[in-house]
Amino acid sequence: MAARKNSAPKLGDVLLVTGAETFLADRAVRSAIAAVSKGKTDVEVTDVGAGDLDVGVFAELTGPSLFAAERVLVLRAIENLPAEMVPHLVEYAGSPAEDVLAVLVHSGGQKGKGTLDKLRKASVNKVVATAPKTWELPQFVVGEIRLLGGSIDERGAAALVDAVGHDLRALAGACSQLVSDSDGQPVSTELIGQYFGGRAEVTSFAVADAAIAGRTEPALEQLRWALDCGVAPVLVTSAMAGGLRGLAKYSSAPTGLREADLAREVGVPPWKLKQLRQQSRGWTAGGLARAIKAVAQADADVKGASGDAGYALERMVITVSHAHGRR
Repeated sequence: MAARKNSAPKLGDVLLVTGAETFLADRAVRSAIAAVSKGKTDVEVTDVGAGDLDVGVFAELTGPSLFAAERVLVLRAIENLPAEMVPHLVEYAGSPAEDVLAVLVHSGGQKGKGTLDKLRKASVNKVVATAPKTWELPQFVVGEIRLLGGSIDERGAAALVDAVGHDLRALAGACSQLVSDSDGQPVSTELIGQYFGGRAEVTSFAVADAAIAGRTEPALEQLRWALDCGVAPVLVTSAMAGGLRGLAKYSSAPTGLREADLAREVGVPPWKLKQLRQQSRGWTAGGLARAIKAVAQADADVKGASGDAGYALERMVITVSHAHGRR
C-alpha cells in the first residue's frame, strides 16, 4: 500500500510518488496539496505532464510568481521527462525553492529508472503507491472505513471485497457510501448485502463455494441465476480457480504453523483459514488435480475455445463438485 517515508510534505520540499497503483498515487498527490493549502487561500497549483517540459517552462514553473506567494507543482509521468531535462530536475531536487512544493509522479516500471535513482539520492520525501496483495484487501477496507470514522470487522471487510472486487477506487467509494449510511453503527454484512448483494463477484463466489463444497444442485442453481443476471462467464471461472488455488495451497502447507504464519503461507486473511479448513475436508490431491484441470478447460472454453459458454460452465461445476471426495 502507499507508504510515506520521512516527514509530511511542506513548502520547500520535493515529494517523489512512485508506483503503478493510480488510486493511491492520486491520493498521495491530493494529500500533499491539502497539507500545504490548509488554512490558505492563495496557494497556486499547477499540474503538468513531464513530457511537455523544456528548460524555459520549468524555470517559469519553479521561479518566483507574480500571482501567488506559495505554490504546488505536480509533475506527472516523469518517466517521460526529456533526457535534456533530467539534470535540471535533479539539480532542482537538491536545492528546491522555499515557496514551492514539487510533487513528482512516476507511474512505475523500468522506464525512467535512471531518473528515479538520481532523484532518490536527493533530499526528497517518498511515497510508494503499491497495490495491496489480494489477501491484504480486507485490511485496506478496515483502514479506509476507520479513516472515514466508521468501523467494520474482518469478515465484513472480506465480504465487501468479494462484493465489489479488487479495484481500490471502487472499494474506497463503497466504503464511503457504507459509512455515510451506517448511522454511526459498525458496517455490517447485512448492510453490505443490501447495497452490493447483487454484484457479479458475489454471484461468482457463491457458485464456486457451492461447487467446492460438493453441493452440485445448489451450485448449478447459482450458476443459472448468475448467467440470467448477465454475469460474465470468465468471472465464474476466475472465482472457481481462486477458490481451488487457495484450497490447494492450504492442503499443501507445512503442518504446525501458527495461524498468522499459515495465513501468509496460503496468501489469505487469517479469518478465511476456517473456511478453507472446512472446505478441505473430503478433498484429496487427485480430486483437486481433476478439479483444477476442469477449471482450466472451462476457462479456455469461455474465452473462445467453445461456442457454448453456458454448457462449458455447467460441465465445470459438475466436474468440480463430483471431484469432492474422490481419489
